[in-house]
Amino acid sequence: MIQEQRIPQSRERVWEFFADAVNLERLTPDFLGFQILTPLPIEMHPGTLIEYRIALYGLPMKWQTEISRFDPPSSFVDVQLKGPYALWHHSHEFADCPGGTLMTDVVDYRPPLGPLGSLANVLFVQRTLDRIFRYRREQVVAEFGAL
Repeated sequence: MIQEQRIPQSRERVWEFFADAVNLERLTPDFLGFQILTPLPIEMHPGTLIEYRIALYGLPMKWQTEISRFDPPSSFVDVQLKGPYALWHHSHEFADCPGGTLMTDVVDYRPPLGPLGSLANVLFVQRTLDRIFRYRREQVVAEFGAL
């Protein structure tokens, strides 16, 4: 899954916001019951572990990610170590563009449970991720405006 958004702010300003884990709660829809469990503030660097609590499809669970790459102010990657997916690799990329910053999210994911998970992806997982990223896009516009 690839999502792009143009933001009318400098790359450094956008980076500051997205590299601060506390802002994840503002960017995540309420239906997920998202809560950061790792004590704040979180110092981001390669190897940083962040633990969250979410309620996915009504099921409460913990989710742990690791920052596997951290390259200010251009990119960082979080990978799931424990959580709802068999694979979760989320690359956040920031580049200068006319009028501001182009933010690109590249998410490689795979639901658990093999063929059953593939069916679940078609039936509801992809739609849920689209809904989450649509909410995130709206929150970014509310925070920074739109290009």
